[in-house]
Amino acid sequence: MLKVGLTGGIGSGKSAVATRLTERGAVVVDADRIAREVVAPGTEGLAEIVAAFSERVLDADGALDRAALGAVVFGDDTARRRLESITHPRVRARTAELVAAASPDAIVVNDVPLLVEVGLAPTYHLVVVVQAAVATRLERLERDRGMTRAEAERRIAAQADDARRRAAADVVIDNDGSLDQLHAAVDALWRDRLVRYERNVRERRAVRAQRVVLTEPDPTWPQQYARLAARIRHAVAPEDLRVDHIGSTAVPGLAAKDVIDVQLTVPSLDVADGPLAERLADAGFPRLPGEWWDNPRPAGSGRWEKRLHGSADPGRPVNLHLRVAGSPGWRYALLMRDHLRVDPDQRAAYLVLKRELVAAAPDSGAYATAKDPWFDEEHLRAEEWAVQTGWRP
Repeated sequence: MLKVGLTGGIGSGKSAVATRLTERGAVVVDADRIAREVVAPGTEGLAEIVAAFSERVLDADGALDRAALGAVVFGDDTARRRLESITHPRVRARTAELVAAASPDAIVVNDVPLLVEVGLAPTYHLVVVVQAAVATRLERLERDRGMTRAEAERRIAAQADDARRRAAADVVIDNDGSLDQLHAAVDALWRDRLVRYERNVRERRAVRAQRVVLTEPDPTWPQQYARLAARIRHAVAPEDLRVDHIGSTAVPGLAAKDVIDVQLTVPSLDVADGPLAERLADAGFPRLPGEWWDNPRPAGSGRWEKRLHGSADPGRPVNLHLRVAGSPGWRYALLMRDHLRVDPDQRAAYLVLKRELVAAAPDSGAYATAKDPWFDEEHLRAEEWAVQTGWRP
């Protein structure tokens, strides 16, 4: 099962995206609809709301007057948090029931307006954010929902801003164009990423590039890592394991393969081989075959054991290295990253080497092996730097 979080600011067109995904075959769980169900007449949720805010939030028929309630809580952080403490647990419980009822090969899309605000992003395999210009959203809210301009502005201001949503987004769908354009974007996402991602998760298949292509430095690599790290931490909870961004994408200004390298620190390889491996696979990080587990570093040191997982997401290749805390390979990954971060000359030399090797040995395995002699020498310089600076992992 693939779990997708869908969100967007009010008036962005998130519901239109959810409708199109339903047409493609997704199981859409609508948090707004559930939120209405859990406070319907006769429910414990409605009784608790009345106890908190009085009967002024009821209409003449005894149902919740959402406009009256909105007038009470919007703009009042204390009141809004009180309302959320009543509704959110009930919405989560009902959502879990609906997700559990879906088939094992389903693509379940959870349509959650406040996904970012309540910190749910790490619980999904993928987060999709629908965005539109504020002017477009205001026009839609006035035209389609009958809001005044002032009310629409208040609703938008009460939610997370676009920058915060984009930081949580694996995919951003722009919806300032026509409905046909929106449908084309959703269809491409479904066909090229979601369907393949679900199959890869189910079959425990990781995405692997066979050829090396260097990408110019991407300033979003650290942000992409942060999303992956949050997802990994959620997958391994309640264990509180260290997660680090390593490799070339962790070194600012360095061209690299567009693959995020992540190191997960484990207390032992027995732990890595236990239930933790399956939890990571469920979260979209399946283990790679055994031939990937060991890697030589540095010269004369033999083979340093680790466990290597990849990413089932066709849109975001990942190398997830599970190494034992304090082991040579664990220390080496952190030392080389930090040394290259602070030494522009060696960083430039490494980049020259990368470009030469890609031209001569674009095969992924050959490229990795060809870098070893340079790293053997660089490791000695890095160790000297560690002694001089008092560096610690």
